[in-house]
Amino acid sequence: MNDRLHILVVDDDKNVLEIFREYFERATDAYSLVTARNGAEAIEICGKRKIDFCFTDLYMPQVDGIEFVNRLHELDNTIPVVVMTGYPTTDNAIATLKGGVVDFLKKPFRGDDIGKVIDGALANRSKFVSTLFSKEEKSSRERLLYLDEKLSEKTNDLNMLNLILQKLEWVKSSSEFFDLVVGLCAQVSGSDEAHFHVFDESTGKTALVASFQKTKSECNTDNQWAIEKAALKGVSEGTAFLMKDCVDSDCLGLPLRSVIGIPLRIRGKIFGIITVALIGEGKEAFSEKQVYYLDFVAKRAAFLIENLALYENIYENLFATLYAFVEAIEAKDPYTKQHSNRVAELSVIIGSEMGLSGESLDLLNFSGHLHDIGKIGIRDHILLKPARLTAEEYTAIKEHPIIGASIIGHLGLMSEEQTIVRHHHERWDGRGYPDGLRGTDIPFLSRILAVADTYDAMASDRAYRKRIPKDIILQMIEGNSEKQFDPRVVTAFMRAHQKGNVSQKDTANPFTCKKCRLINIKSDPFDGCSLNPAN
Repeated sequence: MNDRLHILVVDDDKNVLEIFREYFERATDAYSLVTARNGAEAIEICGKRKIDFCFTDLYMPQVDGIEFVNRLHELDNTIPVVVMTGYPTTDNAIATLKGGVVDFLKKPFRGDDIGKVIDGALANRSKFVSTLFSKEEKSSRERLLYLDEKLSEKTNDLNMLNLILQKLEWVKSSSEFFDLVVGLCAQVSGSDEAHFHVFDESTGKTALVASFQKTKSECNTDNQWAIEKAALKGVSEGTAFLMKDCVDSDCLGLPLRSVIGIPLRIRGKIFGIITVALIGEGKEAFSEKQVYYLDFVAKRAAFLIENLALYENIYENLFATLYAFVEAIEAKDPYTKQHSNRVAELSVIIGSEMGLSGESLDLLNFSGHLHDIGKIGIRDHILLKPARLTAEEYTAIKEHPIIGASIIGHLGLMSEEQTIVRHHHERWDGRGYPDGLRGTDIPFLSRILAVADTYDAMASDRAYRKRIPKDIILQMIEGNSEKQFDPRVVTAFMRAHQKGNVSQKDTANPFTCKKCRLINIKSDPFDGCSLNPAN
């Protein structure tokens, strides 16, 4: 039963349907017959059961044969259809063949004619289906290639936008921002030149602030003038523009191949213009794709410029506040005036000698300026006491690194600065404060700051003693390597001193400990000194 050929016959003539029944009754093992009186009834049947072959009349009520064939092939265009008609005119033949008909059966016909038509149609059916599937496969293949191409374009777009975001994400200051923007614009557009002009609304003029040239020799004043003109055009139009072919009167025939201008807006006003250019003939002009990428750069750059301006303003105000605290501390004691500045400078000198990165040197500079900010929380009678400290007073002094780290933390700065300030009085042998850290457990930049702080403390006049001669300071610092100080830092300090990078004013008679001949450093006494209240 499953191997039978399911045949549908559609005709409003009962006699025709009877001829088919009589014929197929003699071949019940090979065929299964279904009949319908019109096209509408036949379509309903095709929607409910499998049909392998169809005979249909042309002229029927409700839905005629041609419309039926069209609707049948919307359901399954592999079903062979034979048209039965008593009027096989040329027009009918053309109309039905266009509808997917494989043969005609002229009325009146005999049962044997039915068998011949079926055999002929089935003989060609596999070729017909194969050709049809081949066409569908080709169409599907072309569709897949098209979708793959579109997907590849979208992937490239996403990769490019991600590159733009990554490049701009690491900008930390406005000083490097504009150079980065023009370099990025040249990269994403494949241009020979990229420029950023700021726009002065009051004068209506632009000013060049950053440029990128792939090949310096290609840059000339005429091109610069044309690019400047393109920037002004961008300001006047207020929207992104693309000039694909610049060798025309608008650019005075200069060797510019193509130019894009992108206005950069901040809070609705034009802040500047990004322009990129291709130089020389024979190059493929910019397309709308490059305009899209550059517009994305401009919008992201505008957002970051606004944030950078706000951040730098807040940061500068914050530094001004912190430095004011330090100045207030130093103003109380004329002996320590500019101590923090000198410690910061010397820390950077030692760090440079050790080959530290720019970021680490910045951290040293900042932390050096603020290392004693916690002394603002120490009472003046302790901080400015010209005589020996009591044990209680010395304990109070040792709180200033903790207070300083807390102040910096509350003002929202990074944890690195807090850590450096907190631990700049730790000792290599673990006998420092506030946490008694030992050796490499002490933050590395704190170890540098400790040497710089100790040197300047000894090299400066204090309320309780005069500054110390340079040779004694060097002897003491070198002698306390691996005790109070990191030996690597001491080595770098001594090397910087030998190069003449460490200076000191002339000194007078220092006060020394009569017992051990060591200088009393009130805030950080050396081992064995009798003036240390802890001894």
